[in-house]
Amino acid sequence: KIESYPTKNSYGVCLVEKVLGPSEEDGTAILSTLYNYNIPLEFPKKVLEFADSMPDSVQEEDLYNRLDLRNLNIITIDGDDAKDLDDAISLEITEKGDYLLGVHIADVSSYVKMDNPVDVEALKRATSVYIPGKVYPMLPKKLSNGICSLNEHVDRLTLSCFMVITKQGKVVDYSIQPSVIKSKHRMTYTDVTEILEDPKSPKRKEYKDILG
Repeated sequence: KIESYPTKNSYGVCLVEKVLGPSEEDGTAILSTLYNYNIPLEFPKKVLEFADSMPDSVQEEDLYNRLDLRNLNIITIDGDDAKDLDDAISLEITEKGDYLLGVHIADVSSYVKMDNPVDVEALKRATSVYIPGKVYPMLPKKLSNGICSLNEHVDRLTLSCFMVITKQGKVVDYSIQPSVIKSKHRMTYTDVTEILEDPKSPKRKEYKDILG
């Protein structure tokens, strides 16, 4: 931290605020970059306390005016190590032979209201920051990995966009509605690729309830 700049009659003065580690270590270079771009590494106490006051599960009153999709075959597909599952999909074939694709996005706005402590902090952060082996999330983990994560077999509040798509890939209709879902499976890109490429994959048995 620069305390004063040099003049004709004196040297400048700097203070060491924090020692990050040996310069030759990879971790030090990553930390240096985070500090250089003012990436916040911790959440303020009041933000964590506010997040802790949030419910751990969907409440009955949350379901008012929401489309109930909990019986639909909805899945998430993410990386093997992902913890914050913020989107899910469903797929059906209509009577006309078109595809009905549903994209279900975690309805974070149900919990992060305008100008509450979590919202103010999220506005400062703007996004989650991913570095090798670690993530600095925009929301506290109580939310990002909990009530706002579309974990399997639990109710979650979402915004659902349903699109009618022809076999030629043309979107001919769509609708967007607040909803509640219950993901049937927490799938990974590895699983899905194996199922698509290997007709004899044992994963097909594991996910037989959702495979056509």
